[in-house]
Amino acid sequence: MQQPPETPPEGMLEVGRVAKAHGLRGEVLVELTSDRPERRAVGAVFTSSVGPLEVVESRQHQTRWLMRFRGYDQREQADALRGTVLFSEPLDATEGVLWVHELVGCRVVETDGTDRGSVVSVISNPASDLLELDSGALVPVTFVVDGPTEGVVEVATPAGLFEL
Repeated sequence: MQQPPETPPEGMLEVGRVAKAHGLRGEVLVELTSDRPERRAVGAVFTSSVGPLEVVESRQHQTRWLMRFRGYDQREQADALRGTVLFSEPLDATEGVLWVHELVGCRVVETDGTDRGSVVSVISNPASDLLELDSGALVPVTFVVDGPTEGVVEVATPAGLFEL
């Protein structure tokens, strides 16, 4: 049974989730939704429902990360973290990078001024992440030409994208 999503604490972003315990030394398998190395570095601290979790070991394991947190040295302790959502503060923006937390809620407007609705989520997709609009339309982020600025994202889309 899937758990309902947790609401991030004020000013925090969801950056990962503990999948399961791994081994006997308290390591856990973590699915990170952030590719920033600061999130997985030794000394990084996540906010969670069980309190702060400080990374003391971290290494890549296939597409996920094996981590050990301060005070979690046994498998039983690690098992208790299964499903724990990890939150962290937003990092400083990098020029030209779009951030999911900045896109959700923005109005999407075409270059001719046509309002296409609001972004309700960003869907990960191998070719290009997709902006999911409240109308149900999907817009590849590669079509974003400006923004987000004051809650508006401008897109240059090919003809017919919004026609069903």
